[in-house]
Amino acid sequence: MNDVRLRLDLAYDGTDFAGWARQPALRTVQGALEDGLATVLRTSPRGLPAPRLVVAGRTDAGVHARGQVAHVDTDADALAAARGRSDRAVLDVLTTRLAGVLPPDLVVHRVSLAPPGFDARFSALRRRYTYRVCDDAAARDPLTRSHVLWHRRPLDVDAMARGAAPLVGLHDFAAYCKPRPEATTIRTLEHFTWTRPTAGPDAGLVVASVQADAFCHSMVRSLVGASLAVGEGRRPEAWPAELLVAGRRDAAAHVVAAHGLTLEHVEYPPDDALALRAEQTRARRAVPAAVPVPGVADGCC
Repeated sequence: MNDVRLRLDLAYDGTDFAGWARQPALRTVQGALEDGLATVLRTSPRGLPAPRLVVAGRTDAGVHARGQVAHVDTDADALAAARGRSDRAVLDVLTTRLAGVLPPDLVVHRVSLAPPGFDARFSALRRRYTYRVCDDAAARDPLTRSHVLWHRRPLDVDAMARGAAPLVGLHDFAAYCKPRPEATTIRTLEHFTWTRPTAGPDAGLVVASVQADAFCHSMVRSLVGASLAVGEGRRPEAWPAELLVAGRRDAAAHVVAAHGLTLEHVEYPPDDALALRAEQTRARRAVPAAVPVPGVADGCC
C-alpha cells in the first residue's frame, strides 16, 4: 500500500465531546473525525484499514480548540479516488466532503500534504492555550457560557500576573500535573500571563495566555486554579512558586472547569527541521541538575 501523510488543521467546540481520544460508546473528536475520513475515503468498501489520527494536543472533555493539528496516513489511490468527477484539487474536494459529513461542532479548515518528517505530535515546537474568566456580573454573557468560566468573586489581575511570572522556564511541574506512570512532569513554560483586555472580543474578561513546549495532564487548568486563589486574595502572590518548588499537589490549586480552556495555536519548525524536531522530542531530556527524564510529548490540559 502506497501511503501519503495528510495534515489536518481543525477546530471544535468541546462542549459535547468527551475529549479528543476515541473511547468506546462515547462521542469524541477523534472518533467523529476518523469516522468522517473513513466515509469520504471509502476505506471499508476498499478493504483498507480505518484511518487513525495523531494529534498535536489531546484535549480533555469540554476543552475547545481553534488551532488544533492532526495527521493521518492514508492510501494514495483512495485519496485520488476521493476527487470523483470534480475538476478541483483532490485535497480541496476532501475538505469539502468532510464538511458534509462532520457534525457542526467540528470543522476541518484545511487538508494538506504533510512535508517529509512531519508528525503532528512530536514535530510541534509549542502549544498555546487561552483560559477565559468572567468575574463581573455586568459583563456576564449567557451566549459565551460554554467557553468562559463564571467566577463570583472579583479578581486582582495584577496580583495573578505577578504570581504567574516565576513559573516561566524549565521546571518540574509535578505540583500542577496529575501523575501518570513513567511520564515526566518536566516542561518548559514559555509564557504565562494574565490580562484584562479593554477592547476586542475578550473585553472585560480575565484572560490567561499559557504557552509551553508541551503540557502534562491537567497542567494548564491547575495553573489557572492556583492563580484564581491568588486573585481572590486567599493565597499570597508567592504561593504558586512555592507550590512549584515543593513539588506536591495542593487542593487549593484545584483543576478548574474545562470549558474555559481553548487550544489556540500549535507551532512547528520550518519543513527542513520537522524530522529533527520529532527525533529530539522523542529523545531523552535532562533537567539542569542532569537528572535524565523520558521524552516529552503533549498531554491533556
